[in-house]
Amino acid sequence: MRKALALLATLSLVACSEPAERTYTIDELVADEALLSGIITTCRNNPGKLADATNCRNAEAADGKLRLGRMRQSLGG
Repeated sequence: MRKALALLATLSLVACSEPAERTYTIDELVADEALLSGIITTCRNNPGKLADATNCRNAEAADGKLRLGRMRQSLGG
């Protein structure tokens, strides 16, 4: 009986938890600049809470990669 109650309690907690946010790779963010812009905006609006989030770090890296590519392109390289 105790095992059944413990199982029921565990399942109810899992059912009530929020679904995990999808983690985007740097290449996915480079390919979808609208998504990249949205994530960067969200991260920069709440840096205290989201600064260490995986999506925020990947978005900053993707943004740097895009900027470097544009800089090379504008310099003719």
